[in-house]
This record gives sequence, C-alpha cells and structure tokens, in this order.
Amino acid sequence: MYTTAQWYIHSNKSKPLIVGTTFTSDYAKFFGLDPRATLNAMMDELGIRQFRFVSYWDEIEATEGIYDFTDLDWQFALAQQHSASVSLAIGLRQPRWPECHMPTWAESMPKDLWEIRLNDFMQAVMLRYKDSPVLKSYQLENEFFLDVFGICPDFSRDRLEREYRFVKGVDSDHPVIISRSNNAIGLPVGDPRPDQFAISVYKRVWDKTLTKRYLEYPFPAWFYASLAGGGKILTGKDMIIHELQTEAWLPDTGEFMMNDIDSIPEQNKSLNAERLTDRIRYGENTGMKEIDLWGVEWWYWRKSVAGDPSLWNTAQIELARIAEQNEKLKNNN
Repeated sequence: MYTTAQWYIHSNKSKPLIVGTTFTSDYAKFFGLDPRATLNAMMDELGIRQFRFVSYWDEIEATEGIYDFTDLDWQFALAQQHSASVSLAIGLRQPRWPECHMPTWAESMPKDLWEIRLNDFMQAVMLRYKDSPVLKSYQLENEFFLDVFGICPDFSRDRLEREYRFVKGVDSDHPVIISRSNNAIGLPVGDPRPDQFAISVYKRVWDKTLTKRYLEYPFPAWFYASLAGGGKILTGKDMIIHELQTEAWLPDTGEFMMNDIDSIPEQNKSLNAERLTDRIRYGENTGMKEIDLWGVEWWYWRKSVAGDPSLWNTAQIELARIAEQNEKLKNNN
C-alpha cells in the first residue's frame, strides 16, 4: 500500500491542486445566513471557483410532477458570473442529513414505482442544466453504500447500475462521479464503473458507541493515496476527495448545536483554526489533486454571526498559498 501510495503521489506531483467546496443553501439557512451572501463570500473572499451543488428531490419536486428550480437556478447563475465550475449532485442520496431526500408523496410507493419517478426527476434536473457552461460533472448517489448513516430506503447495487446507465443515456457528454465513504480498505471491482471515483476523508469524530470521546483516526495521508493509486492501477481512473472534513463533529448528546454560539468552545475541540490548517495540508498530502472542503457555511457563520473569523482567515491564508503554488507550477511547466 505504501509503495502504491508513493507512486500515486509522485505521478501527480506536477499537477495543480483544485480546491472547491460543497454548498447547500439549506445549510446556510440553518445558520441564519443569507444563502446568496454566503455563496458570494465563498467566491469573492476565499476565491473558490469549484462547487458541488445539490438537487434535493423533496425540495425541487415537493408536489409530484411540479418542479421548482428557483434555488438552483440562482446558484448556477452566480457560478457563471464568477466563471466557476459546478459538479451537480443527482439522485436520491445527496449530501447532508437525512442523506436520502425523498418527497413525502413518494414515501409510500413501492420501489418499482418510486424508482421510475426518481428517474423522471433526475432527467428533469439534467435537461435543465446539461447545457450550462459551468456544469463540469455529475455526482451520482452520494456515498451510496454507506448503509449505517442516513435515512434511506434502498442500497441495492442493481438500482445504482440502472441509474448510472440512465444518466449516461440522458447526458453522455458530462462525466459521472460515484463516491464512497472513508477508511475502509477496498478497490472498485464492481459495477457501475464511473468516469471518476470520489472518497470522503474524516479525521476527528465523536465516538458515541464505546469511548464517548473524540476519536482521531490514525490513518496517515498515504493511506488514502494508496486507495486512489490502487484504483487508478485497476481502472485507469482518478479519485477525488469529495468531502474533506473541515467542520466540527459535535458530541451526539443534544447539548451542543453547530449554530449555537455557546457551543463554540466545544466546536473548537473538534476543529479549530490550527486543526483546519493541518486538515487542508493532510488533504494535499494524499496526492489527490481535487479536494472539496466540507463545512464552509459554518466558517462563514463563525465569522459573520459569532464574531470569530479565525477559521475564515485561516482558510484565506491556506487557499492563497495553494493558489501561489499552482501559479509556480504553471510557470515551471
């Protein structure tokens, strides 16, 4: 694994590092933020130009057969104004709780019926945005096989295979990414074989089962490089980090909330400015050259509502450093 990791890291050494983030307007609203102002700040103040947007089924098609793309339309428009690129999450399972975003009108349907309705919905979404100049890729069914997290009705591989073929039939021009959760050792040997693979990287979490304390996963960065390198040797395809944990993971006790200023001391035990620097550099050291940061809305809340800009300022420094590195690479090449 170590040898594979070092090969992969070395093979990507001359490539620029692209750093983006996931943005969900719902999460901005959870913090009492204006979603447009939040997305603007990510672009103008942090200089982020790559985003993963979401297309929640229960929001866009809250009433069967009636689509409301208002929220996603302005996000695409803003991305175009800033010459940003978008990877669009599609399918039933998408980022943020409850993971599977099924509308209430479909919940009582048998699988063979709601699957048809889901395909209709995905087609409507893709037809809406496939000609957008900022659309870079699709991310199909976020961490599909993670059956221990989220409220989801189905984890069957056959559905994922059918969805992949369906998506390619609607839009064959854009690459499709399929993601996995972190830490498990394994290589992509089953179908479907997407255009690109993605993995999440979480380092410090709250262990609610045994220790009842914060748990720092001991894996070195080269562990993830070995997964990416092994996958590339097997399939010829690259891997990205679609979620690098850069937000706090609070104790599952009900005492602390991410949008509670009184919880900030506890938040800092999980992720503070120093850990944020370390986390971004840990992501760099995996050798993967595309990283989406997770939790930037929270940084903005800390800065604009809680009066603590430490995370935001640290991110500015790190992203400016990466931009400078990329410029040097460009000049050297």
